[in-house]
Amino acid sequence: MSNGESPKGNPGVVGLAGFGMTTMILQFHNVGWCGVGPIVALAFIFGGLAQMIAGFQEYQSGNNFGYSAFVAYGSFWIALGIIFLLNHFNIYHSSTTDTGWFLIGWTLYTFIMWIPAMKIHSAMAITFTLLLIGFILLDLAHFGYPGMVKIAGYELMLCALSAWYMMAHVIFAQVFGRDVLPVGKPWIR
Repeated sequence: MSNGESPKGNPGVVGLAGFGMTTMILQFHNVGWCGVGPIVALAFIFGGLAQMIAGFQEYQSGNNFGYSAFVAYGSFWIALGIIFLLNHFNIYHSSTTDTGWFLIGWTLYTFIMWIPAMKIHSAMAITFTLLLIGFILLDLAHFGYPGMVKIAGYELMLCALSAWYMMAHVIFAQVFGRDVLPVGKPWIR
C-alpha cells in the first residue's frame, strides 16, 4: 500500500464464526442431539474467548456495534459455561427460574442491539431478529413452557446459519474480489 500500512483482517469473521458455532452446538443440545460437554468447551474458547478478542479488535477499528456485540455475547457464553459447571459440581445451583432471569437480561440487551442491526443491512437484521425471537422462546421455556426449548433450538439454528452467512460474505468478498454473498439493504434508512 502506498501509505505504508499493511491490510488488516476483519475481526468480525472470527466473532461471527465463534457466535455461530457455539449457538449451533447449543441448539443441537436443546433439540436433544448432543450432551452439554461440547457446549462448555466451546463456551469458554470459541464462543467466549475468541469472540471477546474479536470484540476488542472491533474497538480498535472504531466499530461500537461490533465491540459491544462480540464482547457482550462472548461474556454470555463464558457466563453460561460457568453456570453449567457450577450446576454440574453442585457448587452454586442455578434453578430453571434463575437461568430464566439470566436469559431475560440477555433478551433485553438483544432488543437494544436489534434496533441498530436493522440499520446495518438485511443479513444483520435477520440474524438479530432470529436471536431476539430465540431468546423470547427460551424465556418462555424457563417460565412454565418447557416445550419451547426445542422450538427455540430449531429457530436458533437458523440464527447461527445467518451469522455464518455474514462471516462467509466478508471472507468470500475478499477471496473472490467481489460480492459473492449479498447481505441486502438496511431495513431502516
